[in-house]
This record gives sequence, structure tokens and C-alpha cells, in this order.
Amino acid sequence: MTQPEWGIKLSRYFIIPQRVILAIMGFLAILNAYTMRISLSVAITQLVVKKNHSDEGSDTAFCESDDLDSDSSSGGDFEWSEELQGFILSSFYIGYIVTHIPGGLLAEKFGGKWTLGLGILSTALFTMLTPLAINEGGSTALIIVRVLMGLGEGTTFPALSVLLAQWVPVKERGKLGALVLGGGQVGTILGNLLSGIMLDAWDWPVVFYVFGGVGIIWFFIFCFLCFSDPTTHPYIKPSEKEYLLREMGSIGRNENLPPTPWIAIITSLPMWALISAQIGHDWGFYIMVTDLPKYMSDVLQFSIKANGLYSSLPYVMMWIVSLSSGFVGDWLITRRILSITNTRKVMTALAAFGPAIFMVAASYAGCDRVVVVVLFTICMGLMGTYYAGMKLSPLDMSPNYAGTLMAITNGIGSITGVISPYLVGVMTPNASLLEWRTVFWVAFGVLCVTAVIYCIWASGEVQPFNDPPQKRNIEAEEKQEKRKEVH
Repeated sequence: MTQPEWGIKLSRYFIIPQRVILAIMGFLAILNAYTMRISLSVAITQLVVKKNHSDEGSDTAFCESDDLDSDSSSGGDFEWSEELQGFILSSFYIGYIVTHIPGGLLAEKFGGKWTLGLGILSTALFTMLTPLAINEGGSTALIIVRVLMGLGEGTTFPALSVLLAQWVPVKERGKLGALVLGGGQVGTILGNLLSGIMLDAWDWPVVFYVFGGVGIIWFFIFCFLCFSDPTTHPYIKPSEKEYLLREMGSIGRNENLPPTPWIAIITSLPMWALISAQIGHDWGFYIMVTDLPKYMSDVLQFSIKANGLYSSLPYVMMWIVSLSSGFVGDWLITRRILSITNTRKVMTALAAFGPAIFMVAASYAGCDRVVVVVLFTICMGLMGTYYAGMKLSPLDMSPNYAGTLMAITNGIGSITGVISPYLVGVMTPNASLLEWRTVFWVAFGVLCVTAVIYCIWASGEVQPFNDPPQKRNIEAEEKQEKRKEVH
């Protein structure tokens, strides 16, 4: 596709390379997705009637209230059981699972731009409808809206995988991939922190209006700045296009790909190792993202403002580690200190065994708030190395089908987003410290077992099912043979 003259003129005004702009907008896409997703986790502590522990038996353990601001933690008017709260928080992932594979297929066929953009836009619109749903329909309407939010957001990671595969060379994949995927941590930080501040200052609907409105603004900026691949970008600099062509060999979407090789993918041992690691990561991550504010409120008895602050600190550390581990991963690969496969395995192992240990340790710190926050911060910080580990494996294993691989792994992993918050609600009917300790021990087992499977069978090499030209070459050779026979 010939670049238009107006595009060449406009490209002069862009100092930052377009692949970096795409990475920044991808980072902001995930950031917005997470703020919209987790805002309810903080807001629900102000929606429900605060649990009274004064009459509980001696077989449970509770911490004393936060004396700094005990009145602000009085809760709301909705009498939702812990089990119902768990189902409400998990309902988002019911929709989230459904659109992963369709989102990956659509992004591979039509490009990642609109698959990503429209998904975030729909999530933003339903986020802004959340207060209306709660006030008019209660828990049932809230569950429906959360499922619809999940349907929109389910395309996010598959579409971004396709975009990164088209825009980012291998030697930049660690740092730019970590930048993009780090949006999850920053979104969690801002979602927790700003939700706590807004809930302390205003009524709870403001949280949903603000985060939904920011998502809509992002959509319009993204539509102007970003495109599915370098060949369709009207104002990319010719020098950058030449660089990408030199580094990647091809900078356009392969529209002649044969049907997705489903059998080869689902029978691939490295693929199942990747799915295993994704399940372990998501189990631990979703418990922390979805339920850490409830733990801070119900067990540690933090005020709402303190809850938002201390629930966000672990993700500050996680973001810092995810970015730095991306640079370390690229350095290990480019210096040939470790292969791609071993780099991904080391990062993934560190991100599983470390959090498993510190998560359990936090539950044994009891009511020492400082120690608990420090341990949770270390726990989530170590989890940040996932983003230079197994999260990049779909791009390593199959650039052509990265969206499909990300959709499969993230979709299956997201089933834990349905199970784990609901299971937490079932396991913590009294919201006690001892009940939560059991939750963290279960997470310990899931994280460790799945990481061992990944470290044994995972691969960072391009898999055979990625290479469709072989089939087309055989067909071309057969046609050529027939022509020879005719002549």
C-alpha cells in the first residue's frame, strides 16, 4: 500500500515511533480495562451493610477496627451475603471468557484496531450504566451489567497480542510487551487508590462515571493514532517502516493464512504448559485483584481511604518489577546468556513460587497491618516477572496465530476469575482471618503445581503450526506438476 503524501507530511510531527505510540495506547487500554473491572471491588465495601463481628465466636479471628477513620467504613444498605458478593465479583468473568477466542479470530482476520477499540468502548458504556443497574435492579441487574462488561473486555488481550505481533520486533518484545501488559498493574493501582479517594469524598456512583468516561475518551484518541499494522498506517515514517521490515521480514497482516490449525494447537505440549501457567497466574492474581480490598476491609478493618491506598501498593511494586524484568529478559536473550525458552521459564518460576510463599506468609502476620502490607507488596512485586515470562509465550510460539493462542490461554485462565472470587465467598462466610488463610494456602498449591508443569514442558521457540506457507508451497508444487504433465 502506497503511503499518501499527506501521511508523509503528518509523520514529521511525530517524534515518538509509531510502534511505541501503539505500545503506550495498548498500555492505556489495559489500564482503563482494569480500572473499570476492579472499581467494584472497592465500591462494594461501601454498598453492602458492614459485617458486625462483635458477636462472633472464639473460633474465628478478627482484627480491631481502624481507629483513624472508623466511621467511613460503615458500609451501605445492601444486605448481600459473602457468597452473593463473591458471585457478583466473579460475574464479570462469565462474559470475559466468552469473547476471548472470537476476539482473537476477529483480530487476526480483520486487524486488532477495531477489535480492541470497540471492546473497550462497550466496557466503558456498561461501566457508566452500573449505578443505574444497582439502584433500579439490585444485585440481579448488577450481575447482568458485569457480564456484559466482560463480553466487551474479553477481546482486549487477544487483540493486543495480534497488534504486538505485527508491530514489535523480537528484540524489543520484552520491554514493549512488558510496558503494554504493565497496564494491568497501573490500572489496579489507580483503580484501588482513586476509588478509595473518590468514595471517601463523594457518593459511590462517581467511581463508575469517572472510569467509564475515561475509557470513552481513550477510544477516540486510539482510533486517530493507531492502526492494525504498519502497512495500513497512513502517517508512519518511512524510516520506521523500513526498520520494521528489516527486523521482522513482513509488516503486513498475512491475510492468506489457512484455517486455524486447531488440532495442532490443542495437541501441542508447550501449549498445554502455557495454559497451565496461565491458570496458576490467574488464580493468584484474580484473588488479589478481586478480593484484596475486601480482605483489607473485612479482616484488617482499614478505613475506605486507607483501603484504597494499601490495596494499591502491591501493584506499584508489581508494575516496577514487570517493566524492569522486561528489560532484563531482553538483555538475557540478546546477550545469549539464556535462550528465549529458559528466559521465559526463569521469569515464570520466579513469578509463581515467590508470590505463593509471601501470600501465605501475609496470612500468618495476623493483624500487624504494616507487616501484612509489606508481605503483600513483595508478593505482587514478584508476580510482575510473569509479564517477561509466560505472558510473552504466545508471541514467541506463533506470531501468525498469537491472537488465537492468547485467546485460548487467557480464556481458559479466566475461568479462574469466575471460580476463585466465588470460592473465596464460600470459604469465608464469616470473613475471618483463619478462613482467609485457607484461601491463601489453596492459592499456594495452585501456583506451585502449575509453575512446575510450565517449567518442564514450556517452549519459547516458534512452533510448527505457525508455518502455513508450507501447505501453500505444496499446493503450488502440485499445480506446477500438473502443468508439466499437460505440456
